[in-house]
Amino acid sequence: MDELRGVLIIGVVLYHLLYDLAVLFPVGIPWMFDPWMNHARNICTGSLIVISGISCLYSRSNLRRGLRTFGLGLLLSLVTGIFMPSQFILFGILHFFGASMMLYALLRPLLERIPTIPGIVGCVLLFCLTWNVYSGYVNILGHTLHLPDFLYNKPLLFPVGFACRGLSSADYYPLLPWSFLFFAGSFFGRYVRAGKLPEFCYQSHFPWLSRLGSHTLIIYLVHQPVIYGVLTLLFH
Repeated sequence: MDELRGVLIIGVVLYHLLYDLAVLFPVGIPWMFDPWMNHARNICTGSLIVISGISCLYSRSNLRRGLRTFGLGLLLSLVTGIFMPSQFILFGILHFFGASMMLYALLRPLLERIPTIPGIVGCVLLFCLTWNVYSGYVNILGHTLHLPDFLYNKPLLFPVGFACRGLSSADYYPLLPWSFLFFAGSFFGRYVRAGKLPEFCYQSHFPWLSRLGSHTLIIYLVHQPVIYGVLTLLFH
């Protein structure tokens, strides 16, 4: 998992480098916001979310881990709010990870009663079902069902996934739909921890990637300030 995390965090750093060049600095990257780039970003982040869900089965205290991660998210909100208000992060990936870890800790007795395969399939279906919650609707077997208006324009429901007028986040990963991907990872983690995957999944292939992946959180926290600082020196 650390090797996979290493690959994925490299992808995150490259994406943010391109984003900064396209948005914050005078470099034209016309394909930066093409649909395929959004898909690549979602696949990369979604994979990290699944791995984080798997990791819940290896943690001594998901509640403590979640509180720490959520606290780092709040710190990131404070820093972006003060120094980069145009890129303010209200409920980003760190907030999401922290909240999901705490939810897992609270729901673990219930989740442990759910069989593995139904748990994975159910979470994936719910993830697909709630994909368009922010836009005001869900898709059920090809039919569009509009959600009640009272769920929207409520600041407290913005982290859940319901749009609120006047609130935005440069990095936004609400609980709906992403928490279902996290919980799918926690169900799949039962197979991982039980050693039921192919043998090569448990072998070391690229130790340097593993070392990189084991420091994903630190890299995520420092990479954007480093990129921004270097680009500022280059373009000013």
